[in-house]
Amino acid sequence: MSSDRIGSIGVRWLGVGLTSALAVFTLGLVATDRLSLFINPAQTPFAVAMALIALVGAVCSFALPLGAEADHGHDHSDPDDHEHAAPSARATGAKAAAIAGGVVATLVGAGAVLLPPRSLSVELALERDTGTAPLFAGADEVTFAASVDTDSFGVGGWAAAFARSTNPDTFDGAPVTLTGFVTPGDDGFRLGRLVITHCVIDAQPAYVPIEADESFEQGQWVEVTGTVTATGQGALTVEPDEITPIDEPDEPYEY
Repeated sequence: MSSDRIGSIGVRWLGVGLTSALAVFTLGLVATDRLSLFINPAQTPFAVAMALIALVGAVCSFALPLGAEADHGHDHSDPDDHEHAAPSARATGAKAAAIAGGVVATLVGAGAVLLPPRSLSVELALERDTGTAPLFAGADEVTFAASVDTDSFGVGGWAAAFARSTNPDTFDGAPVTLTGFVTPGDDGFRLGRLVITHCVIDAQPAYVPIEADESFEQGQWVEVTGTVTATGQGALTVEPDEITPIDEPDEPYEY
């Protein structure tokens, strides 16, 4: 097999092959209900549509002769029309860079397909902790808190309410049932959750203070049932009635 043909196959693989592999991977995640580990479920129809378009494009690409990608769009029949110099150091370097990029892209694609998907770690949530509530979680609900059912609030919604409420009495006495992971906090612990707007790249940590005497290992998932309480300093906290250790849920994020 000639080097030109090998190069053409490599170009086809880097374009069509990797795109097809990632498209099949995306559809596989949808079929196994695990795409939510990477993107907001609201974006699933868009992801499926793009994956299908990629696969259709990959099938259509086989109508293009192998090596046609390198065609300049003009005739090379007369060798006197162009002077083809020996490969320069620049061209050799570019080819080496392309090969290295292809290897890296293949390894990344293989890892995405072969390795089991996992949720983002608690350590990453702590690294992203800026001490403020997520920008978008529960924003509208907090604004209109007097007219909404707070039973629908998750950790992100309550974190926003605790941080932005100008009238803590609005929430005082509200019952809560929340699920999240344990992180250190004052007078108890913080219940944490990662909130995703579009995908895991924009994941933001949200925390709600839990007043509890029980101690749990950092990262332990728990379900907390209790009541929101306004403190004398005008802050809000959760007084738990029951704290139950649980396994990480199938959908560890809030959206």
